[in-house]
Amino acid sequence: MDHILDDFIFDNYVVIGVSSGPDSMCLLDILEKKTNKIIVCHINHNVRKESKKEEEYLKEYCEKHKLIFETITIKNYKENNFENEARKKRYSFYEETLNKYHSKYLFLAHHGDDLIETILMKIVRGSNIEGYAGIKQITNIKNYQIIRPLLPYTKEDILKYNSSHNITYFIDSSNKNTNYTRNRYRKNILPLLKKEDPLVHKKFLKYSETLEEYNNYIKKLVQKNIDTIYQNNTIYLNELKKLDSFLIKNTLYYIMNNIYSNQNNIITEKHISNIISLINNRKPNISLNLPQNKIIVKEYNKILIKNKKEEKKDYIIEFNDKVIIDNLTIEKVDSEIQDGNEVCRINTNNIKLPLYIRNRKDGDFIILKGNKRKKIKEIFIEKKVPISVRNNYPLLVDSNNNIIWIPNLKKSKFCIKKDQNYDIIVRCK
Repeated sequence: MDHILDDFIFDNYVVIGVSSGPDSMCLLDILEKKTNKIIVCHINHNVRKESKKEEEYLKEYCEKHKLIFETITIKNYKENNFENEARKKRYSFYEETLNKYHSKYLFLAHHGDDLIETILMKIVRGSNIEGYAGIKQITNIKNYQIIRPLLPYTKEDILKYNSSHNITYFIDSSNKNTNYTRNRYRKNILPLLKKEDPLVHKKFLKYSETLEEYNNYIKKLVQKNIDTIYQNNTIYLNELKKLDSFLIKNTLYYIMNNIYSNQNNIITEKHISNIISLINNRKPNISLNLPQNKIIVKEYNKILIKNKKEEKKDYIIEFNDKVIIDNLTIEKVDSEIQDGNEVCRINTNNIKLPLYIRNRKDGDFIILKGNKRKKIKEIFIEKKVPISVRNNYPLLVDSNNNIIWIPNLKKSKFCIKKDQNYDIIVRCK
C-alpha cells in the first residue's frame, strides 16, 4: 500500500477528507509520504459525544505534522434521511475547501468493502448502469477530481497497514448502528461473501470497471443525440421517441443527472420508470413530482422540468396602445388587412371602456357568435395550449369583464368583421 500513489504527480495542494477513523488515517499517512501540500478536511457531524475529542486530535495532529486543517461542525439536520443529508453537507464543505485553496484533487478513503456494500445497495434499490458500477476510483466533478486510492484494498488490509505503521485512529461507534442501511449490509452480508471468497472485493472491482466501460460507451451514444432532444430544461418527445427503448431510458438518466448535478441517490430506477409511463400516457397534459421540489410536466409533444413552487401570478393591465406578455405583443393599429384570430376589430358602442389585458381566472368563459358560451379552459385544450402557458395567457376584456378576445386563439361576439363598423383594431404578433 505504501506505493499506491507513486505515479501521481503532486504539483499543488490536495484536499483529503479525514474523519479520524482507520481508513482516512491510513490514507493520510500514505499521502504524507508523497507531499506536505495537504489540506486535511474534517466534518464534525455532531451526533456522537466523541466527535469533539476526535476533532481536537486531528487539529493537534495537523499542527504537529505542519498540515493545513479545515473543519466544520454541523449544528442540526433538517432531512429525514440522515445519511443522505450528511453526505450532501460533507461534499459541500469539500468543494468550499477545494475552491479556497485552488485545489483540483479530493482524496477519499473508500475501500473495497465500501465498494461491495455500495454495489449491493444499488442493486437492491434500483439504478442505471453507472449507479450499479458503484464507487469509481477516479470521478470527474466540475473542475476537480475525486481520487480513491484504497479501492483495491479491504478493511482488513487497512487495519494491517495501520498496525504495522503505528497509526492512531478512532472507531466511530455509529458504524455498528443497524438503523443505517450500509451498516446492515456490512454486518450481515459482507461476511458471507468473504467466507465464499476472501478476494471477493477484487471481483466486485472488476465488475465495477466493466460496467464503467459499458457506461462510457452508452454516454457517447446519448451525447450524440442529446442536443436535439434536450434544451433549456425541455425534453422534445418527437426526438426522444426516435431512439431505441434502452437509449430512451439512459437518455432520461443522463438528463436527470444533469438536472440534479450528478448527485448520488437522487434519481432511482422507479423515477425513470414513472417518467416513461408519463411519456406513454395518452393524456396530452400530465405531471409528475420529482425529488427536491421539482416537477416534470408533459405538454403534448414535450416535457418541461421546473421547480414545483412556480405559482400563478395574476395581473391586469389597462390597455391603451401596446402590451407585451410572454413575448406576445398586443397593440392597437390604424389598419390591418388580416381578419383571422390574430386580429380583433371592436365597435366601442358595444363594450364598456377602458379595455384591459389580464390573465385567465377559474371559471372564465367567452361569449361566441350566436351567444354561445364556452369556457376558456376548453378552448385552451382544443388549441393545445401548454399547461405552463395557460395561467399567464393574456385575455382582452372590457370594464364589464366581458372577454372580448383570446389573442391568436378565439374571438368573441364583440369582435366584428372588417366590412362592418368599428373604431378600434387590435393585433397580436
